[in-house]
Amino acid sequence: MKNQEQARQSFSKHLTLSEVKDRIIFFSYTDVVPFFEFQEGYFFFVNVTDSLRKPWTFIGTFYANPEIGKYVSIKWTKFSSEKRLKANNEVIFTERPRHEGEAPWKKFKLVIKRKIKLFGQVIWGELKV
Repeated sequence: MKNQEQARQSFSKHLTLSEVKDRIIFFSYTDVVPFFEFQEGYFFFVNVTDSLRKPWTFIGTFYANPEIGKYVSIKWTKFSSEKRLKANNEVIFTERPRHEGEAPWKKFKLVIKRKIKLFGQVIWGELKV
């Protein structure tokens, strides 16, 4: 049961080459529905803290497309270039509780994982930059 609860508290994906190049990430709305109420065309803020505890604010937008359905884009230009993200990096957004007096939008811890070859074995390591 604990794993199911954790799954509801986070969403993740592996970055595509175009997402890295364009410095924007896309999620199907079904991946993020527990966290955001869909409002087509609206912008929203996504506050994150990286693995070094540095705060970042990204801008998200809701879209609806008749061919692919509802989706969310998150722009993270400065973060993406500063962290030197690469295709196939895994990004994991984990919701953290809001504290009294904080802004009303959601807060997340953001972890970036990269595939590393170590002594002939492939492992996923957390990116700390």
